[in-house]
Amino acid sequence: MWWLLPCVLGFIRLYLDGVKVLLYQLFNRSFILPAGNEEHEGLAAVKKIREELNQGKVEFMYLDLASLTSVRHFVQRYKTKGLPLHVLVNNAGVMLVPERRTDDGFELHFGLNYLGHFLLTNLLLDVLKKSGKPGKCSRIVIMSSATHYGGRLTLDDLQGRMCYSAHGAYAQSKLALLLFSYHLQDQLWVRGDPVTVNAVDPGMVDTALYDNLSSPAQLAKKPFAKLLFRTPAEGASTAIYTAAASELEGIGGLYLYNGRKTESSALSYDQRLQTKLWKESCALVGLQ
Repeated sequence: MWWLLPCVLGFIRLYLDGVKVLLYQLFNRSFILPAGNEEHEGLAAVKKIREELNQGKVEFMYLDLASLTSVRHFVQRYKTKGLPLHVLVNNAGVMLVPERRTDDGFELHFGLNYLGHFLLTNLLLDVLKKSGKPGKCSRIVIMSSATHYGGRLTLDDLQGRMCYSAHGAYAQSKLALLLFSYHLQDQLWVRGDPVTVNAVDPGMVDTALYDNLSSPAQLAKKPFAKLLFRTPAEGASTAIYTAAASELEGIGGLYLYNGRKTESSALSYDQRLQTKLWKESCALVGLQ
């Protein structure tokens, strides 16, 4: 029965982290700015932006982060356009889904939430570097979560084959994103590249991400969601702030929650673990 222990602990840690976040959101106002992965939703958003702004250009380009082939095709299409890239927000994700594999055979949380973003960012780094300059750096924003505090990274079983836990897999993917964020920023600083990398936590936001909660958690969520959970607009505020705020110019390696610099887990700052994960990730996605 010992092999069930990681699954049980992953479940407990994730819900404890969730309770802590809800208590924070109960007693603290949401950060508000001063001012989809579905194709039809993306096109509808583009139409709405064009109608409301009536200026500038906006375009939707399809990308499936659960497919490394799709990621590579997207990057090729983007680079063919010859456009600069000043801001990259890595925001896609799934949460607590039943055990499933991506097109490339990776556990879905790890493959979509983390590896897809890892490959996308690395393939676009050259464009980001060329687009940035001293005093006006390009910015990478990576969406993590408070669940990373309970996350554990098992390098010899990143795909959860020994004991699958949706709760543990989700927390692991969010921890991996932080390890990636910090390690990438260190590399960029060493080379003096004009690109910053910051990770953000949107808080608990009332979206379809929570559709896979356990039945008791679903029942507990319903009466409190409108009161305690943040709206999608509120959840997006910290990411938009990190991508655009002038006071963050040239500043990277942060973890921001509710618009404020916050300490992430001690494990996320482990440089040896960051390096090991980076090397393993490169091998998994076929990067040199």
